[in-house]
Amino acid sequence: MERNFGSDTLAQVALVVRDIEASARRWADVLGVAVPEIITTGPGLEAAQTYRGLPSNARARLAFFSLGPVQLELLEPVGDESVWKDVLDRNGEGFHHIGFWVEGMQRSVDFLREKGIPMVQRGDMGEGQYAYFDAQESLGVTLELLERRREARAEP
Repeated sequence: MERNFGSDTLAQVALVVRDIEASARRWADVLGVAVPEIITTGPGLEAAQTYRGLPSNARARLAFFSLGPVQLELLEPVGDESVWKDVLDRNGEGFHHIGFWVEGMQRSVDFLREKGIPMVQRGDMGEGQYAYFDAQESLGVTLELLERRREARAEP
C-alpha cells in the first residue's frame, strides 16, 4: 500500500513550552528518567530556514526524551517569528506537532499541498531537513516531516 504523504513512521510528539528547564524536570520526574540535555538550535539563517516563505533567523531550545521508537520533544521558541512561537502565542503551552520520518521530502510536500496542507516552515538539520505543515483545518494539528538525508531542499 502506497503511503500518501510518504510515511507511517511516527518519529515524535512535541510540546511547546515557555520554560524548557522547568518542563524538562517535570517530565523527567513523571517518566522516571534523567533530565535530557537541552540544546539550542543555531540561527535559522545558518540552517537555510524559512518561515511562511521568507528567510527566518528564529531559534528554539529543545529537549528530547526517547520513549521507545518515538521521542517526546519539548521546544521553547527563541527570537523571531516561527511556527513554534505562533502555536505558543495562539494556544499557550501544550501540544505542538506530530512528526514523521520520510524519504524524498519534496514528494511529501507536493502531496500535502495538493490536500490543502501548506508548508509553513522548513530548515536544514545536518545532512537532513525538517518541514512543518499547517494541518489545523483538516486534521487539527501541525505536522512535521523529517528527512534524515536531504535529496534537495524542499520547496513550498
